[in-house]
Amino acid sequence: MSLDEVGQLRAADPDAPEPAAAESAPTRKPGTWAALRPLLLRLHFYAGVLIAPLLLVAATTGLLYAGSWQAEKILYADQLTVDRVGASAQPLGAQVAAAKNAAPQGTVTAVWPAPEADATTRVIMESPGLAEGETLTVFVDPYTAEVRGKLTTVGDALPLRAWLSEFHASLHLGEFGRNYSELAASWLWVVALGGLALWIGRGRARKAGRAALVLPDRAATGRRKTLSWHGSVGVWIVVGLVGLSVTGLTWSRYAGENIEVLKDGLGGTTPAVAAKLPGAPAADAGGEHAGHGAAGGDQAAAPAPSAPVDAIGIDGAVAAARSAGVTESLRITLPAEGKGYVVKEQDKQVPVHLDAVAVDPADGRIMDELRFADHPLLAQLTRFGIDLHMGLTFGLANQLALAALAVLVMFMVVWGYRMWWLRRPTKERTLSAGRPQPRGAWRKLPVTVLLPLAAATAVVGWFVPMLGISLLVFLAGDLVLGFVASRRGAGAGAGV
Repeated sequence: MSLDEVGQLRAADPDAPEPAAAESAPTRKPGTWAALRPLLLRLHFYAGVLIAPLLLVAATTGLLYAGSWQAEKILYADQLTVDRVGASAQPLGAQVAAAKNAAPQGTVTAVWPAPEADATTRVIMESPGLAEGETLTVFVDPYTAEVRGKLTTVGDALPLRAWLSEFHASLHLGEFGRNYSELAASWLWVVALGGLALWIGRGRARKAGRAALVLPDRAATGRRKTLSWHGSVGVWIVVGLVGLSVTGLTWSRYAGENIEVLKDGLGGTTPAVAAKLPGAPAADAGGEHAGHGAAGGDQAAAPAPSAPVDAIGIDGAVAAARSAGVTESLRITLPAEGKGYVVKEQDKQVPVHLDAVAVDPADGRIMDELRFADHPLLAQLTRFGIDLHMGLTFGLANQLALAALAVLVMFMVVWGYRMWWLRRPTKERTLSAGRPQPRGAWRKLPVTVLLPLAAATAVVGWFVPMLGISLLVFLAGDLVLGFVASRRGAGAGAGV
């Protein structure tokens, strides 16, 4: 090995073995990992440099969202809690009537009875002037039927959390903004698992102990110190990062559709309780979106379905549901359009209570029961994964874990950029950036590794479109840079 070659090796990878050790080793064909590592280093480099800003934004907005659960308890304490716990609660019918009086323009669609002794009842309404997905929630003292306030909500999220949720998902840039979060989630698992492989492979190459993989080297200095923290902390959080990536993709725009199709094909569709009343007309064959977007036409409008006769009232529906074992943190959907009452549990903390029943409003008969234990395994896992991502499953502990994970992701990004900066050519006077691994690493892969790797990359890129498209952009950009470098005599070829 010439001095020039040694210099190029040390410049490309400061952690490479010393030249003397390399010279003393017997000449042999490099193994699969030795051939794969440079390619993985280059991919990790590009993904880290180009995707890290999106990960930083996602971590920052995610940190804010994780704190919103506790923040809304303080900010909206007047609406969420009562002044004094009474001896007995008023009937739900009386509480709903009080909410209607406070918001006569609204149409009640659901009621959430107070889940705790000091909590208020939420009466959910559709109201004119609200944006799509928004509802008007009236908060009622269950002991006095006094209205504590009204807020515009999205699902169970009060205004602060609803705003931060959308900020985390799309930066309030609409459908275009959702591309940022999907791109970040698409690459997060790649960066996390690739970094883990590089860190473990590096440790094995140096015959380091297990402690060196999970504990930073306090004796190291400069780039080695930064790398030590970056790698060891990455081991701590890799499971959380992959989990956030997978669960985040489940409700993304493009990959989410593919995941839903795959889940349905594997029998993992989340079932719904059957609330259709006997004798009610069948739903239109086109589904709820049939005719969507039509500007007019010659078709006569179908008559609006009339609300079913409600002989038992909401209190009767709750009594019937409780007798069937549906008792925890209830949500009652009122009957309409040929359907009965739907009473669901919505306690998503472990142990979960997510059973549901449909109740006939005419006589209180249980028309259908659906137990969470009977959901397909994939549907259950999806539910658990999403709730973990949102900070629900373990309550405050879950939210603190998400906040800590977000902070550590920020540190990982900063450490990554610091290492990139420390790799810059220090002899140059002009401002310059760190150098990536040399091109052409894929040419050194054995065909038995290259072909399956290319096939797997193509499949994953199709299934996770934002990953596949951005990878193609990276490759195209790298080809252009390689071509320009070769024309200037600064490179020996193009391509990753």
